[in-house]
Amino acid sequence: MSNYTLAVNWSGKDALSDSDAAKVISGSDFNTEFTTVRTAVNSKADTNGDSGEDFAANNATVAGTLTVTGVPTIPTASAGTNTTQAASTAFVTAAVAAVDQATINAHVYPVGSIYTAVVATNPATLLGVGTWTAFGAGKVLIGIDSGDTDFDTVLETGGSKTDSHTLTTSEIPSHTHTASARSVDSGVSATSLSQGSEGGATFTTNATGGGGAHTHDIVQPYIVVYMWRRTA
Repeated sequence: MSNYTLAVNWSGKDALSDSDAAKVISGSDFNTEFTTVRTAVNSKADTNGDSGEDFAANNATVAGTLTVTGVPTIPTASAGTNTTQAASTAFVTAAVAAVDQATINAHVYPVGSIYTAVVATNPATLLGVGTWTAFGAGKVLIGIDSGDTDFDTVLETGGSKTDSHTLTTSEIPSHTHTASARSVDSGVSATSLSQGSEGGATFTTNATGGGGAHTHDIVQPYIVVYMWRRTA
């Protein structure tokens, strides 16, 4: 697009003498000027959106809605550009390609994450990211509870598979003990029997007493998996 400028020095003719042939306005002068006007006009864009014409603008501002019916071409920004400029399809394609599965996994499983699986393969191989160590062997996971001194610190461990707690009377389930004794001589009193023997009589208990083999199962229902913790 070109701007229109005068092709003929019209005002300069006034300073010429009447005898100067250049002072005469000729048809050639008009032809030259109108040709210049026509060239400038024809090279301007039709702002009404004539699809047959192209135009360029420098620092143009669109105040309303811009409707694009063709395929606009814009410069492709450098990788990692973070501005409000429009992104070309080439820029978007390159950006998407750069976000591979390992990058996604790195966001899903940041350092400190716990990964569980039923295969023994290290998550670094499965996920393609991070350094992982086996975690929680023989233990179950429990959420932190700041109000409970047993569970108020991250990575705190405790408990055991077997119970070392001595059951109190109220904790022992209702049960019965049976006893047997040999025949005794007539006249032996119950008091004598309770002391263990009298006149050759003895008796034993078949149940276990205090400190004996009263047992109870404290292992909860479980299912075994591989657990890993990301450390780097």
